[in-house]
Amino acid sequence: MMISTKGRYALRVMIDMAEHRGDGYLPLKEIAQRQEISEKYLESIIKILVQNRVLVGLRGKGGGYRLVKEPKDYTVGEILRLTEGSLAPVACADCEAEPCPRVEQCRTLPMWRGLNKVINEYLDGITVADLVASVQPGDHYVI
Repeated sequence: MMISTKGRYALRVMIDMAEHRGDGYLPLKEIAQRQEISEKYLESIIKILVQNRVLVGLRGKGGGYRLVKEPKDYTVGEILRLTEGSLAPVACADCEAEPCPRVEQCRTLPMWRGLNKVINEYLDGITVADLVASVQPGDHYVI
């Protein structure tokens, strides 16, 4: 499994929005500048997040985007599944996959299902709030 720039950038956007929650609606242009993401590409990511009710938008002067819920209520797994689709390492481990004709003889399927479970449980155990809290200002010095 390889997470694309869409998934990685979506997490950066969520962290940015969580860090600037007190600023009201955040203009797309400001988020794009802070995160060094092209506005055009960011629009496609924001669209996914708005359609799935992760963000809400407001048009016009003073408009922009904001989180619908608290940062602690969004998991990394949730955001990545919205932007990436399934996080399954192989197609047959995905819950929505068509049953494989070899399922009865497959000796690797339990391993793939186990890996899929570990991936999803791990990513669902990390919230956007956890990512915001992981680096505090002033923690960038070396002795």
